[in-house]
Amino acid sequence: MATLIYALCALTSTACAFLLLRAYLNSRVRLLLWSGLCFAGLALNNVILFVDKQVVPDVDLSVWRSLPAVAGIALLIYGFVWDTR
Repeated sequence: MATLIYALCALTSTACAFLLLRAYLNSRVRLLLWSGLCFAGLALNNVILFVDKQVVPDVDLSVWRSLPAVAGIALLIYGFVWDTR
């Protein structure tokens, strides 16, 4: 059951990133760009979580899976705070 949940989380965040970035390409609203990049980082985080827990459970990838999530959140915060018009 855990494998299914990890896979669904990765697919959902990937779909969100795709849809947000596609909407950005159509409308050029910069908040969509920052949100899409954030979800891309979260999707990568979920993929690495799946690999960490299901593929190589004996190896600790917690630092490596946290880096894309932190980078995605940092991009979103940058977009909220400093990229205002």
